[in-house]
Amino acid sequence: MPLFNYYPRNNDLVDKDLDKKIFKYSLLIPLTVVIVFWLVKLVENLYQLDFSTFGILPLHLKGLPGIFLSPFIHASYSHLLSNSVPFLILTFTLLYFYRNLAYLIFFLIYILSGICVWLGGRESWHIGASGIVYGLASFLFFSGVFRKDANLLTISIIVVFLYGSMFWGIFPIKPEISWESHLWGAASGLMLAFYYRHQGPVRPVASWENEPEEEDSDSDEEEFNEEITPECDPEKLKNTPDN
Repeated sequence: MPLFNYYPRNNDLVDKDLDKKIFKYSLLIPLTVVIVFWLVKLVENLYQLDFSTFGILPLHLKGLPGIFLSPFIHASYSHLLSNSVPFLILTFTLLYFYRNLAYLIFFLIYILSGICVWLGGRESWHIGASGIVYGLASFLFFSGVFRKDANLLTISIIVVFLYGSMFWGIFPIKPEISWESHLWGAASGLMLAFYYRHQGPVRPVASWENEPEEEDSDSDEEEFNEEITPECDPEKLKNTPDN
């Protein structure tokens, strides 16, 4: 059973076997990525390594690989756990409800947030998947708002309910936290939600919107009665001189 009635809403048109496959892969893909997050951290601790130098170091060439590698690196297990749960939920939601558009959105959030941090972040190593998490949360929220669809707005409300406190993460409140990743991730999600607002899930047209307009017979009759017809008075015709 899907969590929401996605498109099309006519259950007769839904391929339930295909829906189950999409549900499974929408969950399997982010779960696999999260497992990789944890494996990287386990290897780092097991061999007493420091992978933080594979993060983003703004405006330094050696920090460029971090655009791709930094989401897999975390400072601690608590940092990793705080990113793993929302990453899993938000990525699943994106893949399941936005389907063909989801992979492009995920890739763009991944790249844009990293590039912006490299261009505008503090001169420090920026690590963690929080930029992607903020980007996904922002995209899902604003996409539901821009599309004005009840189902997607429901997702927006759920995102706010679960991760509304994330809003404060875009401000430089705690210096040890990469608020730049949060800020640029959220900005990337907002921009993509607006740019792709006409692609992906489309609001179904209600049945009454497809009904043809009925001809208004009464108005036609009124127009007919209002037509000017010449007077035909027999007396006047009788008194009219011959030509």
